[in-house]
Order: sequence, then structure tokens, then C-alpha cells
Amino acid sequence: MTHSFRTDTHAPYYDEARSWRDSISQYALLPLRIFLGVTFIYAGLDKLTDSAFMKDSGSGSIGDMMRSVRDSSAIPALVDLSLKNPVGFGYAIAFGELAVGIGTLLGILARLAALGGALISLSLWLTVSWASDPYYYGNDLAYLMAWLPLVLAGASVFSVDAALRARRRHRAGGYR
Repeated sequence: MTHSFRTDTHAPYYDEARSWRDSISQYALLPLRIFLGVTFIYAGLDKLTDSAFMKDSGSGSIGDMMRSVRDSSAIPALVDLSLKNPVGFGYAIAFGELAVGIGTLLGILARLAALGGALISLSLWLTVSWASDPYYYGNDLAYLMAWLPLVLAGASVFSVDAALRARRRHRAGGYR
């Protein structure tokens, strides 16, 4: 028995003409995908190129930032875990942001990349921006909500996922 999951987000059309609404709906999440992909690539590169950030202590370091948010975070144990090796945690976040950004921008395993972005945003919201008052001042919550449509829908156009799906469809000799 073969298992698979659908990554397309539009209704199947064989030879029927599509309405303009059906055609444009395929592109609805493209601006969000581009914004989140570019933003996460930038965030990852910014962390990797900032010499002050990747240190245990000192002004602007990941270690000092995590120590400063420890008592105000929703899950202090998560911050304590990161403080065991702040530099390693900083590299993990930076490379995670790069992987999520590249996957999202190019549409490579887009749903998985979006899930990774949502988890990064969730962890940052529960630790770094938890103390924001009112809660909507914390930008990580907005990023978390922005990732959810991409987790659900994936990348329907201009993506490696869509190209692979079209190739499989072509090899199968039809629409599926």
C-alpha cells in the first residue's frame, strides 16, 4: 500500500477553463512566503555575521540576552536549557532560520520548512518576547500566526515542490 499526501492547494482542472479567481488564488500565499523566507534568511545571516552575538557573555551576546529574559519567560526551563551552551544554541537558531528561510523561499519541503519556522517563532515568543505588554507588541506571536497558513497550504506555485509534483503528474500520464 502506498501512502502519500497532497501538496497542491488548488482544485483539479483537466481541460476546463479556470476563472480568474481560481487562477489568482494559487498565488495568494506567495507574498507571505517571500516575506517570511527572506526575513528568516536575513535573520540567520545576521546572527552568523554578528561577532558579538555568538558569545557566552558581553554586550549583545546570545548568553546575556537569554539571561535577561529568563525570569520573564513563560518557560524558564527552556531558557535554562539554552544557557547550558548559549553559543551552540545561537548557532542552532541561526542555521535553523537559514534552513527554514531557504526551504520557504524556494518551496523545498515547504510545509516542513513552515512548521520549523512556526516552532522557532513559538519558542521565541514563549521566551524572548513573552513579557511584551500588551501581548501583541511581541513580534514573535505575529510571525507564529503568519507561518500557520503555509504549514496548512504549502507552496503551490514557483516552488521545487510544485515542480516535482508536476513531474510526477506528467510521468503518471495525467492529473495525479
